[in-house]
Amino acid sequence: MHSDLAQQKKILRNEARERRAALAAACPDFAARIADQVFAFEIPAGSIVSSYMALEGEADPKLLADALAIRGHEICFPRVHQKAQPLHFHTAVPGEHFVKSAFGVLEPRSDWPLATPQVLLVPLLAFDRNGCRLGYGGGFYDRTLAHLRAKATITAIGIAFAGLEVPAVPHDASDQKLDMLVTERNVRRFPVI
Repeated sequence: MHSDLAQQKKILRNEARERRAALAAACPDFAARIADQVFAFEIPAGSIVSSYMALEGEADPKLLADALAIRGHEICFPRVHQKAQPLHFHTAVPGEHFVKSAFGVLEPRSDWPLATPQVLLVPLLAFDRNGCRLGYGGGFYDRTLAHLRAKATITAIGIAFAGLEVPAVPHDASDQKLDMLVTERNVRRFPVI
């Protein structure tokens, strides 16, 4: 990655983390608000949907994923299996517990059933009006979306506090765009560019 782009992203990540902490404190019912948005968008019946286990202060998709499960969607979760590779996805095993990864994220165990999602709920630090997202810097979701999109139609839905919108997210050709975004305020669809 070009060093100027990397530096721009680093600065924006630091600013977004600070802003996100304030937004999380101001919106303690975020998870319930986005779960209420489940009827504002259509996911094809029977789709496998990838959720994630939110970090403290992160936009939490748990109640939205629960609402999607009630509507008949299978929910799976991402796991980092190797550095610089696409994520693997697994369905949870009832009665089993998630494990903490080297990155401090709760993940499924490697022996849980594998899944291939058609819809991904994607965490982020910032987004813009064109559907560009700023992730955490590991590139896992960009690699994963590129890998999955090379094989099938995939819908990437960002999960974020509305206040994380910025005028423009610095990006290059390796950065995968979002198709939609769910915030505590609304659901947005992004134009195909």
